[in-house]
Amino acid sequence: MSDDRRGILLMVLTTFVFALQDGISRHLAGEYNVLMVVMIRYWFFAAFVIAIATRKAGGLRAAAATSQPALQAFRGVLLVAEICVMVGGFVALGLVESHAIFAAYPLLVAALSGPVLGEKVGWRRWTAIAVGFVGVLVILQPGITVFAPAALLPLTAALMFALYGLLTRYVARRDATATSFFWTGTTGAAAITLVGVWFWEPMGPADWGWMAVLCVTGASGHWLLIRVYELAEASTVQPFAYFQLVFAAMIGVTVFGEAIETNVLIGASIVIAAGLFTLWRARRT
Repeated sequence: MSDDRRGILLMVLTTFVFALQDGISRHLAGEYNVLMVVMIRYWFFAAFVIAIATRKAGGLRAAAATSQPALQAFRGVLLVAEICVMVGGFVALGLVESHAIFAAYPLLVAALSGPVLGEKVGWRRWTAIAVGFVGVLVILQPGITVFAPAALLPLTAALMFALYGLLTRYVARRDATATSFFWTGTTGAAAITLVGVWFWEPMGPADWGWMAVLCVTGASGHWLLIRVYELAEASTVQPFAYFQLVFAAMIGVTVFGEAIETNVLIGASIVIAAGLFTLWRARRT
């Protein structure tokens, strides 16, 4: 089996693991404070990152070495804030609609790649971006039904994640992937602990079990993603990241009793089609 094919299969598996993580997050955040849930998850994530760093050549000192610490720290804080916002969206809006809106993040990456990275975005990709946001409007239905303020949560999370992705590409010009991974886990854990510790709530034994599964899926998902990018180029596997929307929708419908509305299905299809075209154009250029 070629590396590309193995990378694609691993990416599909990764999206399934992350969809499970989102379903568990939705359950726990529905019972406990979002900040506390994300904080505990990040403690495990930080421990995982540190464990990986200690096994690499040079240890923790080599993993933490960077000439752009402020930017790396900002990335870490931005990602943990995005996760809090998105998990809040899961509780307020559900998995199906949250992921349908969040699917617009590759379009936001394309739109912001010019001002952030100085990349040229041609008229074809700008057209695809515009079409994609028409799909978002189809999902939101402004002017037809009462606009749900909760819809701003996954939309904000998509914008934050797009900016995080662009900053990751920016710092990669001078820092290794292992360095960015280390800063993402450690600074994110430090930031969420400063806030989340004030919202601690007692948790039942069964939910501690779900929390353990959440921590394991989070760490294993990140490990799988590292393996994906070791096997195949990002442009090859990125289109298959949309499987997370499919898996999350299945969990939302079967576990949480959510419904897939016609406008969400049509809008998500438009967004995905526009995103795939944007990825294809980026690969061509």
